[in-house]
Amino acid sequence: MKTFKLRRTIISLVLLLMTALVFSGQPIDELGLSSENNQVLITGELASLDVKGRAPKTGYSRAQFGDGWAIRSGCDVRNIILARDLKSVAIDDACHVQSGTLHDPYTGSVIQFTRGEQTSDDVQIDHVVALSDAWQKGAQQLSFETRVQFANDPLNLLAVDGSANQQKSDSDAASWLPSNKSFRCQYIHRQVKVKQKYALWVTASEQTAMARVLSACV
Repeated sequence: MKTFKLRRTIISLVLLLMTALVFSGQPIDELGLSSENNQVLITGELASLDVKGRAPKTGYSRAQFGDGWAIRSGCDVRNIILARDLKSVAIDDACHVQSGTLHDPYTGSVIQFTRGEQTSDDVQIDHVVALSDAWQKGAQQLSFETRVQFANDPLNLLAVDGSANQQKSDSDAASWLPSNKSFRCQYIHRQVKVKQKYALWVTASEQTAMARVLSACV
């Protein structure tokens, strides 16, 4: 019995890690502005986004983006992102990340994650472009299927400090940036990529804040 359970755990670990690699795209440290050419490229992508006012929040709910995390290869997206972003992860045979170490991009702190009723929220999965923000900047016009894709898109997901995620809430770049200044370039880069991918717009103040961060990235 122990051998069978161990085998199931190993299979779950391999499956989750393979899914994280295939499905999750660029992890935290591979989407930065590492060269002047990249900085020029992302600045151009920012300039290509439409600039409009924020639409009413009328009709918004989390359900507009699907019923929680999607399942990929038998693993839910939350655990896939945890497996991608945490180090030294331990995974059970139900495809749940039980523990790991997060080098939090938003605060720069190190968090020892343990799954549990009182501890799981220490590390949360942030929508880099918040769902509510997206709703008010073009997502209302997307199909339901595309909104579900948006809510589960690894490009738009990061494992982060729970308190920082709660502080951010549904803010855009004009009203919230990570306290870890060394991550701000990657943060804005990711937001621009997400908004470009889903044809979402920015407000004038948001564009100004993004451009200010990007101007200091090289």
